[in-house]
Amino acid sequence: MIGSTSRQASLFYFVFAQEAAAIADDLLDPLDPLLEDRLLMDLASEALAKRSVRSFDFGRPSIAPDRLLRCVVLKHLKNWSFRQLERELRASLLYRRFTRFYEDPIPDFTSFCRTFALFGPEGTAQLHARVVQMAQEQAVAQGLKLRTDTTAVETNIHYPTDSSLLADGIRVLTRGLKRIGAACQAGAVHVVDHQRAVKRRVLEICRAAKNLTEAGREKLKDSYGKLIGLARSLTRQTAKVLEELQAGKLVTQAELLVTVLKAQGQLHHFLPLTQKVIAQAQARIFEGQTHYPNKILSLFEEHTVVIRKGKAHKPNEFGRLVRLDEVENGIVSNYHIAAYNMADQQQWEPALRGHQEIFDHPPALAAADRGFWSAANEATAAELGVARAVLPGRGRLSKERAARQKERWFRRGQGWRAGIEARISTLKHRFGMVRAFYKGEAGFERYVGSCVIAQNLIAIVRNKNAKRKQLCRSG
Repeated sequence: MIGSTSRQASLFYFVFAQEAAAIADDLLDPLDPLLEDRLLMDLASEALAKRSVRSFDFGRPSIAPDRLLRCVVLKHLKNWSFRQLERELRASLLYRRFTRFYEDPIPDFTSFCRTFALFGPEGTAQLHARVVQMAQEQAVAQGLKLRTDTTAVETNIHYPTDSSLLADGIRVLTRGLKRIGAACQAGAVHVVDHQRAVKRRVLEICRAAKNLTEAGREKLKDSYGKLIGLARSLTRQTAKVLEELQAGKLVTQAELLVTVLKAQGQLHHFLPLTQKVIAQAQARIFEGQTHYPNKILSLFEEHTVVIRKGKAHKPNEFGRLVRLDEVENGIVSNYHIAAYNMADQQQWEPALRGHQEIFDHPPALAAADRGFWSAANEATAAELGVARAVLPGRGRLSKERAARQKERWFRRGQGWRAGIEARISTLKHRFGMVRAFYKGEAGFERYVGSCVIAQNLIAIVRNKNAKRKQLCRSG
């Protein structure tokens, strides 16, 4: 059942309420009326109703929608983990007042983790769309100007080498088989732990990779062959155990049935991924195929892709490519997470069309960096009704092109475009978007969307404060 903050006032909290009301916060106090929006509350209620069939009106009370929404915003504003959020809410009267927990007990951090996940990518996108609509209603975002850029957001993985991925696969499959074997009759599932042998093979591969001689390459192939052999034997045993479980040949203890089902689901997930890692390692080491299609870079974040942005200090980044579209007053009107390492030229038209859908008109000025430039993109901007497209050309420029890029409106557009670099830096270092610690593709998309929502709320508050100061000065 969806919880509510309506409750009987506590005499014990009365003294603390007076102290909490006297505490002022320049950021949280202006956010309070924004988060009372009815549509935002409805979206939070819909997310809470997704837990089960009758979560809306049946069962134990959950976190109230307004509390959930405020906790989500507070977490990303402060760039806290779930443990930090729980600890700060317990210790601060100000944060209790903002999240409306008051004297009520604070949920465990695991409850926050499970409840936040209910929003999902679609719910987070709906929250973001509503916040942008609120910015439009308050005349903060009118969509007259647009600047767009892409950035790489890394996932929380180790550096992906074939040897380390094979070791991860062997470790995960062995762990699942041990759990199933412990729940079955003694000797029904015989599992050999190859962790020591795997560690030796990985160390041999590390040493052999530094030796560029012919003997070093042969040693590398020999060690990889042994490691791949261990992984193949374990995948065959895993497939056999799963078939026996499906056919009912393995009898498990009734009290450990939940453990077996959980381990079985994990093996069904990691077995095909491990088999694909074996195939790509075989193709690279023994067949010389370095461009394997749909390469797996992590068993735990399989949506990770290789991103090359031309950085000298970091030629390869492992994560996802995120496009950010920003309008005036620091409002990020749209964001898009590419499924692969998409070229910037391919992101120009979707950015303009997305702006058209949000604001119902094309921007008068659209700006991007040199990576977005192409003659086709300039023609697309003209067809969509963009009056001034600021796309600096690459290579040797013609006289007409050079003269056009020296005009005042073009140079001013370039200066305004540079502001999105600061916006990306703020999202990464203030709101923690530099690396996504949420697991899975859905968690990654929800994480990026939550950071953008927090940024937009701050932009709305700052714009309102700036207008208020301007009116005071003029008055």
